[in-house]
Amino acid sequence: MAVTADAVRDALDSVTDPELDEPITDLDYIETLKVSERGDVDLAFALPTAWCSPTFAWMMATDARDAVSALNGVEEVRIELLDHMHADEVTRGVNEGLSFETAFDTADGEVASTRETLDRKARLARQYDAMEALDDSGLNDRQIADLRRGDVTFEEGRATIDLDGLYVELDARPLERYLEKARTVGVVADDGHRLFASRDEEPLSPDDVPQAHRASRLAKTNMGGQGGVCASLHAARNPELAGD
Repeated sequence: MAVTADAVRDALDSVTDPELDEPITDLDYIETLKVSERGDVDLAFALPTAWCSPTFAWMMATDARDAVSALNGVEEVRIELLDHMHADEVTRGVNEGLSFETAFDTADGEVASTRETLDRKARLARQYDAMEALDDSGLNDRQIADLRRGDVTFEEGRATIDLDGLYVELDARPLERYLEKARTVGVVADDGHRLFASRDEEPLSPDDVPQAHRASRLAKTNMGGQGGVCASLHAARNPELAGD
């Protein structure tokens, strides 16, 4: 089955700017997207500035390559970073399957450790939205602290919370997004694990919930503030996006 540009864009919705935890599709980073009849995909993207972190650019480029390559019908994927001081290294390295350290002779530190740090920050920020959704649905601090992964089921965009036989239903998206990162960093690995954790990834008692909520809100605010700066720089670089 031939792959379509819409299918590719849907796959790219899972690729986030690791610093902002927002999809590159929502951030308007994609400059060009071409899909050939054979199933070859050419994707070019640009970041808010020419000096954005090459580590972050590398993560987005490799994540985009992997997300698109996983689609049925895709033959080859070529990723190009545009208008960046390290565009050549990132483009060549990602398309040739090199490691970050090989592509950058002067690289210090590992992409994996940077990604882990940012994933942990994103987990905490997403926890705020999940806790807010549960609070709005009437759960108290004890119920939120006691929730385990097995207490939550998802179906057709809705989440159902089992509170010892009392069921609460709400929009699934905040909890699904939170669990995606919670699984990634190992906070929630199986049905018996507590759903939420402190900044230090320790299980919460009911008394810990307000502090964990504040810490999560701060992480989300910090990401949002950085996102606002990046959005302004991106709009200044691309005036045609100013009205979006």
